[in-house]
Amino acid sequence: MSAISIRNIGGLRPKSPLAKPDNSGGARILVVDADPTVRQTVVSYLAENNMRAVSAAGRYEMASRLAETEPHLVILDRPPGEGDGLDLLREVRARSNIPVIITNGHRSDEIDRVVGLELGADDYLTKPVGLRELLARIRAVLRRAACASAQRQKRPDRDRFRFGGWQLDRRTRRLTDPHGKPVSLSKGQYAILNAFLDAPQRPLSREHLLQATRVHEDIFDRSIDVQVLRLRRKLNSDPGGRGIIQTERGVGYVFALPVERLPNGWATA
Repeated sequence: MSAISIRNIGGLRPKSPLAKPDNSGGARILVVDADPTVRQTVVSYLAENNMRAVSAAGRYEMASRLAETEPHLVILDRPPGEGDGLDLLREVRARSNIPVIITNGHRSDEIDRVVGLELGADDYLTKPVGLRELLARIRAVLRRAACASAQRQKRPDRDRFRFGGWQLDRRTRRLTDPHGKPVSLSKGQYAILNAFLDAPQRPLSREHLLQATRVHEDIFDRSIDVQVLRLRRKLNSDPGGRGIIQTERGVGYVFALPVERLPNGWATA
């Protein structure tokens, strides 16, 4: 079979605990789909390519799989007729940073993909999807996740940042404004902010920021402009000023403030 057409899934059981990742052997992939033929085809193909794939038919079976052993990646079909179809992604992302690839054969408009990515998907595929392409996408997402993890381990002293009264703690993913009030960020906004904090007062191209959000190049890249705009609004405590994030015409964006790296254990006021 050269292509897959994945249909329905459910959502997660509320408050289901997640097990620790199993890092032995090949990558562990969880395939969530209501179609048994699709599940069998994808699981068999991944197994032939040295991946330990398991499947789930819906929300409760997926919750059970996640409780047993947290996978390294989830392939998650987006079903029709269940709200906005992204409730399960929200549930996964609220509990873990497991890479998630969304597949969708029911809608393929640009806004739909942007919403999925902003809610925390690492890639978004429109079906039918060739099995070889799916495998390549899985490997690309796993490589980016491994690289990000390695970078975090190499920089244990760079978990806390302060800029213009704002503070970010990477260990807890907690951003607070100059008054100490927590500010929520989407996964994409958080990734872009981290890219800026690693290179303050330097122009960063849209391509650089695209890589920082771990979005595949095939995804419409103006989503970066949307996420930067929303992040800028959240950080702009002075509407009359130029703002913390400034546009560099012909280049990209610049994080205008100097950034101070705080030692771990710093007690914030």
